[in-house]
Amino acid sequence: MAPPVVSSVSPNQGPASGGTTVTVTGTSFTGVTTVRFGTKPATSFTSTSSTQLTAVSPSGTGTVNVTVTTSQGTSTQSVPFTYVTGGPSLTSLSPTQGSVSGGTTVTLTGTNLSGATAVSFGGTPASFTVTSATQITAVSPAHAAGGVPVTVTTSGGTSNALTFTYVAAPAVTDLSPVQGPSSGGTTVTLTGTAFTGATAVRFGGVPATSFTVISATQITAVTPPHTAGAAAVTVTTPGGTSNPDDPSAYFYFAALPSLTAVTPASGSTAGGTSVVLTGNDLLGATAVKFGAVPATSFTVISATQITAVTPPQAAGTAAVTVTTPGGTSNPVSYVYVAAPTLLSLVPDQGPTYAGTVITLTGTGLTTAIEVRFGATPAAFTVVSPTQMTAVAPAGSAGPVGVTVTTAAGTSNPLTYTRVLSPGI
Repeated sequence: MAPPVVSSVSPNQGPASGGTTVTVTGTSFTGVTTVRFGTKPATSFTSTSSTQLTAVSPSGTGTVNVTVTTSQGTSTQSVPFTYVTGGPSLTSLSPTQGSVSGGTTVTLTGTNLSGATAVSFGGTPASFTVTSATQITAVSPAHAAGGVPVTVTTSGGTSNALTFTYVAAPAVTDLSPVQGPSSGGTTVTLTGTAFTGATAVRFGGVPATSFTVISATQITAVTPPHTAGAAAVTVTTPGGTSNPDDPSAYFYFAALPSLTAVTPASGSTAGGTSVVLTGNDLLGATAVKFGAVPATSFTVISATQITAVTPPQAAGTAAVTVTTPGGTSNPVSYVYVAAPTLLSLVPDQGPTYAGTVITLTGTGLTTAIEVRFGATPAAFTVVSPTQMTAVAPAGSAGPVGVTVTTAAGTSNPLTYTRVLSPGI
């Protein structure tokens, strides 16, 4: 049989303290009795085949030749193994935390980092690039949340460990309020999880004007200006960016709502009149007021229309406004009028045929919409808030109640008596 031949060793370097497991490749390794690193025998060795064995390097210095001895002799080839002094050490990581999904680019700073063969995050290998003897960039692998040791391995050994913290991605579960003006400036409370270390809050991709991390589950943020419509709200931390579909979207309203009309424009001081408010940007209305008094009720029909029921109020003009998250509208006038009263009819009697002109005196007559003699309507003219004239319609002889109706209601009745003319 031929003496052994050594063709390569891998790795071909290791720390001066020894302890490196080296794979020795060659031929005629049957019956190996000794493996030496220079003059020192390997700490241990194991023959795996006639062409390969593994050996643990002893301590040493400089570059030495690796030889294999069998009963047929000792290899004579020059196959060097270099002892490296000064193992790697780490002084800092930047950043020191990242997402559990991995993918964070981390800069490792230290000494003796040249020739790095591995970077480990909690035992999980990372892809990396050696930038210089003092710097490595590595991409964190995926890992469960929590702190893990980061180490660098070179032929000189494995470095000290620095802690990298894996953080779960944040999640937003609630917003309050969920709407506001497109001009921004609304303080919104975000509720969710994993908010610690938040670096950004965005509304529809636009950074919040400002934000404050209250706790791991709560952030307050001031909305930035944004076009009207729904905007997804996201939180970004070292753990990643929250899913924009987590919360209900924040809704930006257009500029101030505006009113153009109230129909009818007047009604009873007793309230209860159903009115239609017409305008623009009325969606999301939170209040309708008549003066300072809230409407008894209201319903938003569309962006241009609201129906409301008037509250009781003293006679006079009230400014009607609508409030939405976008602000409070311009006012439009609504006139409260007292129900009309009748004090006298002159004359208070007349013939059964039509045509007698009656002067009605009372109060609240300005907005009269009807005068009736019994059930029969009569032609009329409003002279002033306290006086009007009406033309008595034809009717049967006898008394009949005369009333005036306005937007505020129907008056008390006064008696008008029809009498038969002589000869009839």
